[in-house]
Amino acid sequence: MPLPGEVAQFEMAPVERAKNFDTMDIAARNPREAAVIGLFYPSLTKEAMLVLILRKTYKGVHSNQVGFPGGKWETYDGSIEATALRETEEEIGVPRDRISLVKKMTRVYIPPSNFWVQPFMGFTEYTPEFVPEEAEVEAILEVRVTDFLSEESLVVKKITTSYAKDLDVPAFLLNKNVVWGATAMMLSEMKNMLMKTE
Repeated sequence: MPLPGEVAQFEMAPVERAKNFDTMDIAARNPREAAVIGLFYPSLTKEAMLVLILRKTYKGVHSNQVGFPGGKWETYDGSIEATALRETEEEIGVPRDRISLVKKMTRVYIPPSNFWVQPFMGFTEYTPEFVPEEAEVEAILEVRVTDFLSEESLVVKKITTSYAKDLDVPAFLLNKNVVWGATAMMLSEMKNMLMKTE
């Protein structure tokens, strides 16, 4: 199935982000690489689930935000897929050899942290016993796929960030958590694809 790409991603992009994207010289910024996984799995009652994480509060642009498990590419990884699997295992405790990567999504540039992030859709056939990485993960968020796909999950919220105040941004409301920015953009592309397969 072809990727919906930036068209789907920008449905959930903050207005300022969409406005400035075309004029941004990303290559000149020499961004770092990272990878994340939208990991799907069955609950104990065989319900389709998606795992997200709430990051710890720290001095950084992604403090206390909801995101996917994943992280920075390291030279020893060898591939961006290996980065996604390694970081997911480190952050939420799901063994990399139990995860199947099924789709490489459209990568997203994140200006505040200067990262190109490569998202993947993946799944595991068993119900994981999540082990959050103590240093980085505040909480594991187990989201029902039916809640994620529901139109009721789409909201507009006023956000104050490290670089802007009182921004109205499109967001997902999942497990009472506001999910916005790059994570919402990636979720938007995933949702677009899942809705087409129903």
